[in-house]
Amino acid sequence: MLEEIISKKYDLLKPFLDEKSKRLVAAAEALSLGKGNISIVSRATGISPDTIKKGCNELESGTSISDDKIRAPGGGRKKSVDKDPTLLSDLESLVEPTSRGDPESPLLWTCKSLRNLAKELQNMGHKVSHARVADMLRTLGYSLQANKKTIEGTEHPDRNKQFEHINEKCKEFQEEHQPVISVDTKKKELIGNFKNVGRELRPKKDPIPVNVYDFKDKELGKVNPYGVYDITNNEGWVNVGIDHDTASFAVESIRRWWNMMGCKSYPDAQQLLITADCGGSNGSRVRLWKTELQKLTDEIGLEISVCHFPPGTSKWNKIEHRLFSQITLNWRGKPLTSYEVIVNLIAATKNSKGLRVKCMLDTNKYPKGTKIEKKQVEELGIIHDEFHGEWNYTFKPKNMVN
Repeated sequence: MLEEIISKKYDLLKPFLDEKSKRLVAAAEALSLGKGNISIVSRATGISPDTIKKGCNELESGTSISDDKIRAPGGGRKKSVDKDPTLLSDLESLVEPTSRGDPESPLLWTCKSLRNLAKELQNMGHKVSHARVADMLRTLGYSLQANKKTIEGTEHPDRNKQFEHINEKCKEFQEEHQPVISVDTKKKELIGNFKNVGRELRPKKDPIPVNVYDFKDKELGKVNPYGVYDITNNEGWVNVGIDHDTASFAVESIRRWWNMMGCKSYPDAQQLLITADCGGSNGSRVRLWKTELQKLTDEIGLEISVCHFPPGTSKWNKIEHRLFSQITLNWRGKPLTSYEVIVNLIAATKNSKGLRVKCMLDTNKYPKGTKIEKKQVEELGIIHDEFHGEWNYTFKPKNMVN
């Protein structure tokens, strides 16, 4: 009966006790019953008699382990790294990032899994399990890491100066209430019942079924969403093309933005500033891009200036993180099964900062391989800036050139 009472009392306290507290509680119980009853307390609590005796001695002498320690110095199982001084350094030499591909590395071109590392350490004479390897790696500050896309190419020496030039140009246009847009082509998207990355709320165990393989549908094909982002008004325009992503398509997208949104937002505009990447359909070396922009300039009567971001800095283009990223968030987890679905999802894109987007399907054909001679570009009369004229240039309507 007594043993049962002690057991119930101990079970109630046990969740709140550490190793030291358990020993002292059991010892206090034994002392209250008399030292001859240590065996009763031991059976009731499961704590060994020797441990209870140690607790009794601590309580009677008034001396115990310091408050911040549970065990006496030297108590407990010795750590592997204490018993094997070279274990940690040998492990670190195996997982050192520079060891992959090193002819002297034991793990030449192999996956550095916990079990592979443990096996290699065992081959070196260490007694260690894969679980212990995991503990040591955490101690060394290692964790599972995926590849990260950060390297965009060789850094141009005038990269920062071009950023400053673009920033000043944008401020100048905005102070004069002239439109400033950021343009680019979003990643091509497959049309059909294909998996779209991301997750959204659905009834439990009821995911949307999609095709196992991402083979292009011959009838539906792909789309090229070309975006125009109005930096000042936080507005986006996306022209969803179903043909080739050419310079003609890029300029047509800007034309549609101006006719549908720009001319209404800037009725008194006389100039337009375009910020764009250095490559792709709107690249700084693309002759068709320049001849098409001259046509647009003559058509809408605006002086159009272009500033290109330096090579390898496409992620700095504002359209990437202010428009395209929001579109991706909005349609995450939704199969892009038709043109209508894509247009509606893009047009429904919003965020807490007031972004609004309009979208249109472009069914025109834009054939590849249009040849533009160098002489044709020279005859356009492009005005190149003094600072990197290949990146910064202006088109004037023909009736203003003379």
